[in-house]
Amino acid sequence: MEMLRMTDISKSFFGVTVLNHVNFSVEPGEVHALLGENGAGKSTLMNILGGVYTRDSGSVVFEGQKLEHSSVASAEQAGIAFVHQELNLFNDLTVYENIFLRKELTNKLGTLDKKAMIQQSAALFEHLGVDIDPRAMVSELETGKKQLLEIAKALHAKARLFILDEPTTALNNEETAHLFTIVRRLKEQGNSFIFISHKMTEIFALADRYTVLRNGEFIHSGLISETTPQEVTRMMVGERYSDREAYEQRELGGPILELEGLSGQGFHDISLSIRRGEVVGFTGLVGAGVSELFQTIFGERPITGGCLKIAGVPVTKHSIHRAMLNKVSMIAANRKENSIIPDFTLLENDYISEHTLTWRHQHISRKKEVQKYEELRKKLNIKSNSPDDLITSLSGGNQQKVILARWLNTQSDILLMDNPTQGIDVGAKAEIYRLIQELARSGKTILVNTLEIPEIQQVADRCVVFYHGSLQAQLDRSEISEEAVMLQATNAINTAEVSN
Repeated sequence: MEMLRMTDISKSFFGVTVLNHVNFSVEPGEVHALLGENGAGKSTLMNILGGVYTRDSGSVVFEGQKLEHSSVASAEQAGIAFVHQELNLFNDLTVYENIFLRKELTNKLGTLDKKAMIQQSAALFEHLGVDIDPRAMVSELETGKKQLLEIAKALHAKARLFILDEPTTALNNEETAHLFTIVRRLKEQGNSFIFISHKMTEIFALADRYTVLRNGEFIHSGLISETTPQEVTRMMVGERYSDREAYEQRELGGPILELEGLSGQGFHDISLSIRRGEVVGFTGLVGAGVSELFQTIFGERPITGGCLKIAGVPVTKHSIHRAMLNKVSMIAANRKENSIIPDFTLLENDYISEHTLTWRHQHISRKKEVQKYEELRKKLNIKSNSPDDLITSLSGGNQQKVILARWLNTQSDILLMDNPTQGIDVGAKAEIYRLIQELARSGKTILVNTLEIPEIQQVADRCVVFYHGSLQAQLDRSEISEEAVMLQATNAINTAEVSN
């Protein structure tokens, strides 16, 4: 018997149909990948299942019972847990307090039974094979353990169906592997998971079945073992799908960014020369030092040794403002925490960096800023209605393009992109790749840090691999492959040579 059956689900907002007679089902003890581009209807469908929205029509049957719930609490009571990408935890409470929130245990005197709650929390973590101290403050936990705490909370609430929305976005490889181990263990016990992700390698490693939505409509459902990433991508994107490589060979200029024995927090003795118009892919295991290098070049972290030259001029008294004056910009990892200003409009998010450089001129001409925004909106194909809309009204891919527009507004020549396609769909990724090539053709120099090797193959002239804070290898474009990069990123190639 099916665990979940959603039939003919439809939903409209302000007269716009976002789900049109969608069907979706989940079997007991399976991981079901729900796939589609941003705006395909995945979140709306899951919010209906999770009790956030009410459906306009259709039916939901869970474990043989027809569900009419219209609240998150009633969905949780039925046994459905929604583990959101933005974790729903209280950092200023302890681990056990988060687990027992609104379900606190009391003793005979009516006071909180902390000992019992701590013991039950510890037993829950032991069952999951998770090393978390129930008495620790949640603010002290690493992101991976916070993700596992969310699952533990849901298990404590007797959930049997878990909705995982982009659960690995902020996790490193080891944390992701641990999460998948927990998911597989719970699956063997009869629990089921709806897995929402844009990462094809993870989908094909974890999921049993898949369902694709596009433009609010059901497209296809089937076994993961009977399809390929290319077929799934084609279903998600439709006629716009192309597996054509974005990379285009170009004439490169002279050196514009030179690192001579550069050292900083998290890396040491890095020597590199990067040319005008060049796209360089940087990679390495999480914590290898690439993000720290980017932050140092951008002036966020101090230089502790060596020399940094921009356009042939040594950099002294480094800071973010001075880096911006030197026409260096940076798209930081985790745009929600480090880039977007959620209470600002698209226009304000667009021009804020430019006006930190022109602070002596306090007057902002709305007419001129709207004109510049519209030019960049068309150039970057930003899908938005009004420049006065909040940036949070856009999909992840379009938010990322607004951040890119922000830095193009400063006329920067060197663009540092730290994990630029994190949490965006395949269609938006393809557009980001196209934009990188277009900017490189115009003479911009672009450094891209990513753990996804196919991404580097799509855009880069060469690949720089880091290992434990040092430059391990430089690979020409023809040498870039998953195997070659991982051999260097794990130091396996040198280990093999030593053992021989």
